[in-house]
Amino acid sequence: MCGTGRWGMRDFEIIEHTADAGIIAYGAGLEEAFANAARAMFSLMADLGSVREEVCCDIQAEAPDREGLLVAWLSELLYVFEVEGTLFSRFEITHLDDTTIKAKAYGEPLDPGRHSLTSGIKAVTYHMLKIEESDGCRVQVIFDA
Repeated sequence: MCGTGRWGMRDFEIIEHTADAGIIAYGAGLEEAFANAARAMFSLMADLGSVREEVCCDIQAEAPDREGLLVAWLSELLYVFEVEGTLFSRFEITHLDDTTIKAKAYGEPLDPGRHSLTSGIKAVTYHMLKIEESDGCRVQVIFDA
């Protein structure tokens, strides 16, 4: 299962991992890979084609390193979903360095009449976490499902 981007290249793919779920997200740079990782995570939970851009939330996370920042970023989005019930489908990174991310997340409140949740994600893990930069960027994340 893959998501495709504006140039027809894949943005992300879903990987199978025992009882958990995982993603590999791609981007021309780290910003795009982080945004695509967030899209991939939400695609595990719902059909993103049914999610409208009705709200915009400012999201910020910090961590001591890039790997931790990827986990913190996705965990913060998962937290907003769990607490506020907001599904996101598009992400705009406004600032990213090795320890801080600031972004805008676009989506809408969960509507059980229109949104069918496909699977739950309990947590973002460090298991098999990877960030690789070579002719673009590739990130891998395993979720506790």
